Amino acid sequence: MKKFYITTPIYYINAAPHIGHAYTTVAADVLARYHRHRGTPVYLLTGTDEHGLKIEQAAKEHGVSPKEYADEISEKFRHLWKHLDVHYDDFVRTTEPRHEKKVQEVFAKLQQSGDIYKGHYKGFYCLSDETFWTETEAPADEKNIRRCPNADCRRPLQLVEEESYFFRLSSFQKRLLDHYQANPAFLSPEHRGKEILAFVREGLKDISISRAKVKWGVPVPGDAEQTVYVWFDALLNYVSAAAASPHASFEELWPADVHIVGKEIYRFHAVIWPAMLMALGLPLPKTVFAHGWWTVEGQKMSKSKGNFLDPYDITREFGIDAFRFFLLREMPFGNDGDFSLDSLRRRYNADLANDLGNLLNRVVDMVDRYLGGVLPKRFNPEKDFLPAKVAQRTAAYDECMQRLDFSGALGLVWGVISELNQYVNAQAPWKAAKTDMEKVKIILFDLVSSLRIVAGWIDPFMPHTAARIQSQLGVRQFPEALTAEQVLAGAQTSSGRIQKGPALFPRK
Repeated sequence: MKKFYITTPIYYINAAPHIGHAYTTVAADVLARYHRHRGTPVYLLTGTDEHGLKIEQAAKEHGVSPKEYADEISEKFRHLWKHLDVHYDDFVRTTEPRHEKKVQEVFAKLQQSGDIYKGHYKGFYCLSDETFWTETEAPADEKNIRRCPNADCRRPLQLVEEESYFFRLSSFQKRLLDHYQANPAFLSPEHRGKEILAFVREGLKDISISRAKVKWGVPVPGDAEQTVYVWFDALLNYVSAAAASPHASFEELWPADVHIVGKEIYRFHAVIWPAMLMALGLPLPKTVFAHGWWTVEGQKMSKSKGNFLDPYDITREFGIDAFRFFLLREMPFGNDGDFSLDSLRRRYNADLANDLGNLLNRVVDMVDRYLGGVLPKRFNPEKDFLPAKVAQRTAAYDECMQRLDFSGALGLVWGVISELNQYVNAQAPWKAAKTDMEKVKIILFDLVSSLRIVAGWIDPFMPHTAARIQSQLGVRQFPEALTAEQVLAGAQTSSGRIQKGPALFPRK
């Protein structure tokens, strides 16, 4: 059976992981958990990009070999993903033999087909971005200095002139445009896709894909003087990992269902990568989704500003689930957003402590107080059965999740939570308890069942929180939460006894 194949970028190891890396990876993990919850076989790939001149230089600055440096930083990524409760299926490193072998196989195949040829390169190179720019893309300023066109870089470019191998990107312009038109979901979200369409319509040029003066890379087969350019090398990880996966066959994985990438590398993934796959005769991914950037207090994260946020510092104060929740609740996935501890604290106290945490505490407390912790069964529910109305939102929730609208999905869930809080206040079971215990039983049954549905919805985002809610509500199902359908059908995997527990989210 074909697995739902999700990938993150493989992260460049010139620095330790920060909140930007966490954002992408948590999003991929949430999507993977959602599909697993629906019974879909899922395969999540992540990893690290470990070749190139910047890695050579960083290793030298640290007084170690490039491989030793790569080992150290790559392990930091693995450790952070474990800390953030990311459950990936494979972790690929570009220094692994399985990857290097595939890169050389692909290079040789494209040489044989004529899609790679040797020529002479003269252009302007940005060491920071590891990107080549043409004279047109990087015009000289009044001081005759050419700077990186990337607005967040703007460092001076180096003139590079050397022999190089080229990929015939120019020959794929029409095929790419045809594919974009025939597969609208390929370029996602739509507003980012428009930028790619405009770029490709302007015309594509062949691109240099090797370096003669960079030794830390995959050697070009049959040419000891050249190494494969880091971007061409890195893009192939999605195929090299699938072709040598320890858990699935290539046919079970390829094509990828969604590549999740940052907007700064969208062009590589939406133009160069599909052209490479076309040259190889392989099916293209179904979707390449580019998310936005986080700024910090209005400024882009950068080494020079020293404003990279360490996820460990944030989770130490607010917890892992609250961090995961905030990343995907605060802004629509695909847009840019600003991170501040004040905004996280406000969201934590309002959404998590007040809305969700207080609702659960009130409901569990009333079941314990009025019903001795034992929830009665409700037979022949009337047409105004509250859990059935709540469950009707599942279709809209699914639609949001499938188009990677995580903020929209959470907004829908918190809309339901708000309605449940209003329902508690309107029904006032503490008043009904004085005269009509049968009414109290119905009210609390409906609230508990509705919260069980909510727990299933938030499980991909906050798995530990969902487990704690389910445990208090007497229906813990390990490792996945109950679906709305299972809740309505009366599914239960424990005694059903309601158990009071500590506050989910103590106020900060």
